[in-house]
Amino acid sequence: MTDQNRTTATPDDRATDPAAAGRFTLGERSVKRLGYGAMQLAGRGVFGPPKDHGAALAVLRAAVEAGVDHIDTSDFYGPHVTNRLIREALHPYDRDLTIVTKLGARRGADASWLPAFAPEELRAAVHSNLRNLGLDVLDVVNLRFMFDVHGPAEGPIEAPLTVLAEMQREGLIRHIGLSNATAKQVAEARRICPIVCVQNQYNLAHRDDDALIDALAADGIAYVPFFPLGGFSPLQSDTLSAVAARLGATPMQVALAWLLRRAPNILLIPGTSSVAHLRENLAAATLALPDEVMAELDGIAPRG
Repeated sequence: MTDQNRTTATPDDRATDPAAAGRFTLGERSVKRLGYGAMQLAGRGVFGPPKDHGAALAVLRAAVEAGVDHIDTSDFYGPHVTNRLIREALHPYDRDLTIVTKLGARRGADASWLPAFAPEELRAAVHSNLRNLGLDVLDVVNLRFMFDVHGPAEGPIEAPLTVLAEMQREGLIRHIGLSNATAKQVAEARRICPIVCVQNQYNLAHRDDDALIDALAADGIAYVPFFPLGGFSPLQSDTLSAVAARLGATPMQVALAWLLRRAPNILLIPGTSSVAHLRENLAAATLALPDEVMAELDGIAPRG
């Protein structure tokens, strides 16, 4: 659902403080469970500059002013666009702000997504993120697996992960996470170095990672769903729309609230280039879903 065609009203009478959703550990920090993803600040197809530079800066500043303390980004968004926007809007950063970035991909001149797993590519990407964000050390770096652009797929991970572990020992990275990873890869990675988060596709209609989420929760590891609202193909469900209408919320707010209640280790990073939509997303932190509503929503897709 785009910013232009949402059909339900913003619940202006609700608090929008993401702290209402609680907190969870990310590395050595405790962060609010409702954060912000910067991907949509880049141009069309996550390539090139934003349509409105000033509006992009305004969204970032509004997020932090509203209490968001966890921002997800990558230097291959744009490329370089979102990191430079974050620096322009927010540097020097509040000491409580955690910025998470991703490595493992690069953009072709045609806006294609290409693997970038070679040691020299990973090292260059770390230094590029540091430079464009204006940081001396990266809080969390997620290694994005690109064995299949469309989803997790098995493939060798020891060599690239070892490079990041070396850079962690050098003091350039505080914590390491994984993105687009299988359960087998998560287990292998944890034998190589500590893993503080896993970032995979997961939402009401895409529940392949149910078992992985529960296993990570038991070990105190954060799970960060990307495309929590469906991504480039927004969630569409008659059940979701009906529940939202009964609760006086938007379908996307209900989808976010379902994720927050699904497991305590889920950290959300919904993205938007609109301040109004940002406020709608943050209001999901205060949306209570009764047990019968959770059961109804659970029926939208089978458990993974």
